[in-house]
Order: sequence, then C-alpha cells, then structure tokens
Amino acid sequence: MTNNKLQRRELLLGAAALAAGTIASQWQTKTAIAKPKFSQYPFKLGVASGDPLPESVVIWTRLAPDPLEGGGMPAESVVVQWQVATDENMRQILQQGEAIATPEFAHAVHVEVEGLQPGRWYWYRFQAGDAESPIGRTRTTAALNEALGQLTFAFASCQDWQNGYYTAHQNLAKEDVELVVFLGDYIYDGGSRTDSVRSHRTPAAVSLADYRNRYALYKTDPNLQAAHAAFPWIVTWDDHEVQNNYAGDRSSFGDSPSAFGRRRAAAYQAYYEHMPLRRDRAPQGSRLQLYRRFTFGDLAQFNILDTRQYRTQQPCGGGFKSRCQEAFAANATMMGHQQEQWLFRGLTRSAARWNILAQQTVLAQFDVDPRSRSELFNLDQWDGYVEARQRLLKFLAQRQPANPIVITGDVHSSWVHDLKLDFKNPNSPTVGTEFVGTSISSNFPKQFIPTATIAMSRNPHTKFFNGTYRGYVRCHLTRDRLVTNYRIVSTIRQPEASVRTLASFVVENGKLGVRS
Repeated sequence: MTNNKLQRRELLLGAAALAAGTIASQWQTKTAIAKPKFSQYPFKLGVASGDPLPESVVIWTRLAPDPLEGGGMPAESVVVQWQVATDENMRQILQQGEAIATPEFAHAVHVEVEGLQPGRWYWYRFQAGDAESPIGRTRTTAALNEALGQLTFAFASCQDWQNGYYTAHQNLAKEDVELVVFLGDYIYDGGSRTDSVRSHRTPAAVSLADYRNRYALYKTDPNLQAAHAAFPWIVTWDDHEVQNNYAGDRSSFGDSPSAFGRRRAAAYQAYYEHMPLRRDRAPQGSRLQLYRRFTFGDLAQFNILDTRQYRTQQPCGGGFKSRCQEAFAANATMMGHQQEQWLFRGLTRSAARWNILAQQTVLAQFDVDPRSRSELFNLDQWDGYVEARQRLLKFLAQRQPANPIVITGDVHSSWVHDLKLDFKNPNSPTVGTEFVGTSISSNFPKQFIPTATIAMSRNPHTKFFNGTYRGYVRCHLTRDRLVTNYRIVSTIRQPEASVRTLASFVVENGKLGVRS
C-alpha cells in the first residue's frame, strides 16, 4: 500500500471512529458530566493497554484524584475523551472519541480501539475536563497469517508491595520488547506488616472498596505505571488477587461459602476495573472468564490460562507433604473440564511455530525432599493434581503441537524444567519445556534455597534453579529458536537498581528440551 493510500485509509478510519464515538456517546452524555472539575489531578493511576489483536487493542485508565480513599470521585458518570496517534508526540491523531467513566466501575475506562494496522506501534492518551493523562504506547499483533520472523516479549509475576520497590518494572520499562505477559499476584490481599519495606497501611482486602483501594495503592507506583505505559500487557491472575491459596469457590481461611462468594465477586470486579481487559471480560458476579488466546502471525500462539478459578480443592490438606491418594484423583482438576477442552482444541488446531501456555503454578514435578526414601511436594502446584497434569502431558506427547512452551509464575524463584511424560524416568520422552520466572518483588524463603539446590539431583529434568534474585524473564522468538534471558535486579530494598542477565537458555525449533 502506498503512503498516500495508507494515510487516506487512516484518515477515513479516524473520521469513522470519531463519528461512531460521537453517535454512541450522545445519549450517554446526557447523564454524564461533560466538563468535570477535579480537586486534584485525576490520572494518578496512569494508563495501560492490553489484549492486543491485529486490528484492535484495549486502552485503559481510571479517574482517581484521591486514589487511596475510594478514588475521590462523585457518584456520577463523567465523560472521558481519548485519542490514538501514530507518533509519540500525539500530532498525527488517527482516532479519537469519548467514553463514559461510571461510578459502578470505579470510574475506570476500557476503550476497545478498532480499525488499526497489524504489527504497529501506536500512542494514546485520555482527557477529562482540563486534565490530560500521560501518553502511553501500545502495539497491535501481526496479521493472523503473516509469516512473522520474530517476537520479543517479557513475562513477570508476583509484586508484593510491602516486600520491596518495583525496580524490576523500572528496568522492564526500558527493555526492547513488544509485549508483557503478567502471570498473577498483581496485588497481595493481606494486611499490613511491620517488617516491610513499605506498607499496605490497611487490613486485609475483603470488600469491593478494600480491593479498589489496594489496586489503587499498587498502581500509584511510578515504575509499574511506566511498564504499563511502555507496552501492551496480557494479564491473568493467581490467588492473591482474592485470597492466598484459595481454590475455586473454596476459601483457604475457612470463610463460609456465602461470605467467600461475596469476597470473590468483589475481588473479580476490582480486578476487571484495573486491568486493560475487553468489555466481554466484565465479571458476572463471582465469575469472570479470563482464559483466552492470542496469535502473533504464524509464529506464536499464546494460551492464557486460569488455574485458580476452576480448580478443585488442594488435596491432602494442601501445603508441603507427601502425596496421599487424593493427589491422584481422576476428578481433580486445575483448569476445569471446559477450559481443559478449550486448550486441547486450540493446540490441536494451532498452525503456529511456537505454542505458549501462560499459567500460574509450577507444572513440572519437583520432589523437594533431598533424601532418597521420602517425598515432599507442594500440593498447591500441579504436583497436587497428578492426573490433571498427566492428561496435559499425554496430550502434548500424542498430538504434538509445535514447540510447546510453558511460562509460569507463583513461586518467587527462577526454574527451568524439561517436561517429561514420566518424571520418575529420566529416559521418558520430553514433551515440552517450562520456564518459571522469579517475582517482581515478592519474597522467596532463604532457608529453602539449600534444600531445593540439593534436591535438584533427585529431579534431573530440572535444569536450573535460583531463589536469590528478583526480576523478570525476557524472551526472543524466531522461527528457529526461543532464547530466554533471566533478568535480575541488584536490589528491591532501594528505589533504584541496575539489571543484568543471570542466565540464558535456548529451545530450538523442532527439538524438545532446553539447553543453556
């Protein structure tokens, strides 16, 4: 397409979007404040984008002049203008329109920008009254059938506010990546600690107001805002977005089913309000379907999983222990039947060179006990759901989707595992590779590091472990290989830190298993 034709197409698209936005907002603005006045700057939580498609992306913000006290907004809807441009100075405006920030959703705005070009960077901002948001940058995915040569992305998880500063996000925002995949524990639900670097300052989150304030606290962090503003994010959750180690509709702290149902509904709504998710992901009470799929040309397919909402209760009472018979139950599940079948269908139909499963808890088996005649497993992980894991591994072995790669969070430490059809047999076929990323800031118990290091000899499929450092993982995909770099920061105890690569690993196209 020539430059003139491209510019004309962009002009038409922008005009059409503006007209559509004006028409759609005519009836809404009758009951919304068109020119609000704020006591303080309303964009204190920054901007974000996510869920990219070839011609569409979500842009997000929330009006919150007093973010830690419920937002500080009136109980009225407010008109918010948005713009998308093809340049970082916002001079080449491509599309613009209006959205309504409602009190029912904490004055958060989710705009699904359509009619964009595949595989291209865009810039965006919001305005409400006389206030203008920071400028964010986002990117669409490649066209569905494009022969894409490369993709660079990062994945991260577990950002306990109280445990340290987000120096990992500070450095992530400077990386040359196209996408961030966040694997859960965006917030931590617990109350304030006395031994913390910085404090929650409030009790454990239980109500919708509690969760809104907790998200607002985390989102005031300038480094987290910078990482959101630099790239589109694809997000999923784990447990701390609701309650530590909860399983499906079961509380891990003995809450009654009705009380926990209310708590989960509040947590899910607050999660939606603060993430760059599409409108069809809005919660329905205590349900929110978060598993979904993203394709980057013919190079990569990302299957974003939810292993928390649909799982059965942890077996044998949970925790670290030897497995009882419950851990081998055929009806035990991590994903639930519907999600599991959705995943299998997607992998069967995939034409991508690399098939990535983005999920929460460690998939590979790991016997923590270094002694030869005993076993010790973390039953909150897939080690507590043996038959569910075996169904997945058997599927990978039999259907052989191209280059299956699992990316994982949760355990605040770095691991690399070859996925075996039979973990007790080192000669068993390798069916994929799992990369487990360390945390942004959440703590890993130092006393566990020697035990895990020694136990690696009993787990020969485990190729790497480090529990000392915080950071994220940067991945570079080409048609021939995947290169993962474990990026670690020098400190989380101070607001500034440097970053370096701790270790790098390679998976070659068509060769199952990892090499350093």
